[in-house]
Amino acid sequence: MNETQDIPTVALQAVLKKSSTLPKNKEVVKGYDFNDGVDYHAILQSYKTSGFQATNFGLAVEEINKMIACRQLPLSSEDVLETDPFIRRKHHCTIFLGYTSNMASAGVRDTIRYLVQHKMIDCIVTSAGGVEEDIIKCLAPTLIGDFSLRGAELRENGLNRIGNLIVPNENYCLFEDWVMPILDKLLEEQKSKNIIWSPSKILTRLGEEISNPDSICYWAAKNEIPIFCPALTDGSLGDMIYFHSFRNPGLIIDIAQDIRRVNSIAVKAENSGMIIIGGGVSKHHVCNANLMRNGADYAVFINTANEFDGSDSGARPDEAISWGKIRKTASPVKIYADASLVFPLIVAQTFAPIFHAEKHHVSSELA
Repeated sequence: MNETQDIPTVALQAVLKKSSTLPKNKEVVKGYDFNDGVDYHAILQSYKTSGFQATNFGLAVEEINKMIACRQLPLSSEDVLETDPFIRRKHHCTIFLGYTSNMASAGVRDTIRYLVQHKMIDCIVTSAGGVEEDIIKCLAPTLIGDFSLRGAELRENGLNRIGNLIVPNENYCLFEDWVMPILDKLLEEQKSKNIIWSPSKILTRLGEEISNPDSICYWAAKNEIPIFCPALTDGSLGDMIYFHSFRNPGLIIDIAQDIRRVNSIAVKAENSGMIIIGGGVSKHHVCNANLMRNGADYAVFINTANEFDGSDSGARPDEAISWGKIRKTASPVKIYADASLVFPLIVAQTFAPIFHAEKHHVSSELA
């Protein structure tokens, strides 16, 4: 007797439709088996076959490791004629790191500082908060609070909330006391030495002045890694520049120098990679610079924004390909995730093990 004789044909065809033959090299969904113990490296490796954003995490790790491998190759030609150390091509792959200010507010700042300290990236683009929050932390700490703290009560007590972080107003007062004399010096040098300052020049100077190894800006200045901040005035730094314009007017900040600088870095790059945390001006500025070379060769986006509203923040890498900001031959990855969760883990699977392996190799040779 045919067991399916009483099943309606239309239902049978709908539910039990035959699958087409899939490629034999397709990976099988498989997570980590904790019967094997707790091996964090193996857990993170298992993400690629776990599905959803875990798989995008695994793909992003592969993409960044490709950037690093390309960066370690010898340069095809030395950039001996370039006199600007920021623009001079240094590696076979120029790695751009873009991030929003909340990353400097959060503990991700220490992960970024590690990359800059050990010269693992070549160019930074961030917002005003990405700079001032880094410097302010050298003067006074940012504290853990709670997302539910009421704004009105915080305002009455002179406390500012960044998500579940708290920055006392006193921190910004300390920043004003620290930065105002530096702005005075910049104006004096503008007049006496005919120096026209750009945001990147100012940020190098701030990094030199803060002279604190906890600071991203300090290591960027020390290692000649440029920090570009096209929206320099959109934050506490802008407030200080505003106040300074009354107390000691005349400081000129030229953004045209910096668009020439950042675009030239991209144009000179033999290969380029973009790692962009968050959206907004930081994301677009990195992408637009890479348009000047017909697109980046490698790209990883990390943010929680979606594309339904047409924002650049939410735009997927494929949209950037349409503009020529990422090359058609690239295999870019976007992770939809909170970067405070995933970026330290990405560094743990990419830059950090490579750095420590090289450090161990050098130590073994010297032993």
